[in-house]
Amino acid sequence: MYITMPLIKRNKAWKRRAYIIAIFVLFFAVAIAITLKVFNDNIVFFLNPTELKEREAEFRGKEFRVGGLVVAGSIKYLKDKEILQFRITDLNEELTVQYRGIIPNLFTENQGTVALGKLVDNKVFIARELLAKHDENYMPKEIADSLKKSEHWKSKK
Repeated sequence: MYITMPLIKRNKAWKRRAYIIAIFVLFFAVAIAITLKVFNDNIVFFLNPTELKEREAEFRGKEFRVGGLVVAGSIKYLKDKEILQFRITDLNEELTVQYRGIIPNLFTENQGTVALGKLVDNKVFIARELLAKHDENYMPKEIADSLKKSEHWKSKK
């Protein structure tokens, strides 16, 4: 009887530690799951017009960024100058973009731009945010990478 008492006490202590560890692991797993869910909801993809054409069904109705060069002669205003419509290109494909809001001062033809918004059924991208370059040497990283990938990149030396 003397031998079994310490084993019972040791067994209870081990069970208590096991419960504490299990609860800690459970809370840690829940915290990781919540963190990943928040990050997943806030991830915004960047595509160029060629990639968007290839993956159109995957991104329809979801918010993402699209970027490229503004096609010369494509800028026009719709509905009494409330909506700006233009086309962007990655020099392979073109995409029509519509934007309602304040237009960046540096937004011009033949310059890089990035639009954040959603693709609608008639293959028009409705942008809620429009970004433009800030000087003559700058191009958004996503657009530069996209042009390099499509082998249309011309580096300035």
